[in-house]
Amino acid sequence: MIGLRAPSVTAVAALAAHCDDLAIGAGGSLLTLCAARPGLRVDALVLSGGGTEREDEERAALAAFCPDADLRITVLKIPDGRLPAHWEEAKEAVANLRGQIDPQLLFCPWRGDAHQDHRGLAKLVPTVFRDHLALSYEIVKWDGDLAAPSVYQPLTPEVAEAKVSLLQRHYPSQRSKPWYDREAFLGLARIRGIECHARYAEAFHANKLTLDLEN
Repeated sequence: MIGLRAPSVTAVAALAAHCDDLAIGAGGSLLTLCAARPGLRVDALVLSGGGTEREDEERAALAAFCPDADLRITVLKIPDGRLPAHWEEAKEAVANLRGQIDPQLLFCPWRGDAHQDHRGLAKLVPTVFRDHLALSYEIVKWDGDLAAPSVYQPLTPEVAEAKVSLLQRHYPSQRSKPWYDREAFLGLARIRGIECHARYAEAFHANKLTLDLEN
């Protein structure tokens, strides 16, 4: 296994189709990044949930997942499950985000995700952020679409526990869902940890990774 240290990261873009996607897929990595880099700029774009209790949940949650960050959050009102019908609005939102930030790192959905909204946003990202390192997070669900990831961020037990606690605290609207529980989140993190010789980890897919072996 080869471990690579990320270059100095000063700006991160985080994109999601729904409120709670970022926290589930990359919450531990955001906690780790923000703790290591106070003042890190994080621009979050969420395509649905705007104007509802879900937006309130998301804003409070991301503030907790990105402590001491220069956090900017946009939550739009594209209907859940209808992103393909709102393609132009979604594309414009991603393009507007690109106009506001030139990040060293992106978190976004995976193009192999079974949910049409996740998959649609995943396909939009590289059309706008063409030369950026994009880590595509995974979200466990009924569809059974988990695959073999290629990138891992180990999580300390403290960060893994903090992630689960924040998910439970900040998204009360989701607690009734059968998959939204401590065992599911920690279980997947434990499996990904085994795969990278850590106790816990978050895993990602990377479509393109450019090396600079000269420096």
